[in-house]
Amino acid sequence: MDYLKKFDLSGKRAIVTGGGRGIGLEIAHALGQAGAAIVIADLDADGAAAAAAELSSCGVRASYRAIDVAKPDAVTALADELNAEQPIDVLINNAGIARIAEALDTSDADWLATMRVNSDAAFWCARAFGRHMIARRWGNIVNIGSMCGMIVTQPQNNTAYITSKGAIHMMTKSLACAWAKHNVRVNAVAPGYVATEMTVSPQIGTSFQYDRWLEQTPLGRMGESHEVASAVLFLASPASSYCTGAILSVDGGYTCM
Repeated sequence: MDYLKKFDLSGKRAIVTGGGRGIGLEIAHALGQAGAAIVIADLDADGAAAAAAELSSCGVRASYRAIDVAKPDAVTALADELNAEQPIDVLINNAGIARIAEALDTSDADWLATMRVNSDAAFWCARAFGRHMIARRWGNIVNIGSMCGMIVTQPQNNTAYITSKGAIHMMTKSLACAWAKHNVRVNAVAPGYVATEMTVSPQIGTSFQYDRWLEQTPLGRMGESHEVASAVLFLASPASSYCTGAILSVDGGYTCM
């Protein structure tokens, strides 16, 4: 058995939503290095273009599309367009936002935006690209969930974000069961605290919060984007061929506590 070959994605084509920066861009690098052609899908057209250029400079076949994945008609049109060119074999549902507020301080607008981007958009993408995968009887979807889909984080208790990621985990399991007979696998990665522009911004964390986060993480540090990307590569590749409906924790042991 050639085990390294099982991570080979040569000849495959993957789309990464929210791939213009952070974890999404790192995932694109991981899949690209494994041989996949990459489509960066991002709301920020300039960021998506820059990400595709960065990937291309590293020898990855890359292109980009500017899109608001929270608009189902736009997602369906993109899925049809891309699959008409060349089938999309792997969908990475990575796009997401975090608006931190306690339940009583959460506005209607923030709640709806969080659900629209974090959970509704992931379903729109899974439905649109999954339809083509089912028709071809092959495909692979990896959703980016969160340890917040399993536990309530402290000291912040962000009900909207937690709810949206719990929805992602259950959607993953539901689609995995529904589409297994079509040879379409659906899994999720559940990151813990990862050092990105989102988590280290003044709007998200304070020194007090960081200290608590590290105290509650057995490995005693925040994760790195490449550690999440490595897990996604495993689930997106034939190395995980008997995995579907799995929620893979990449959280430094946080959910063990």
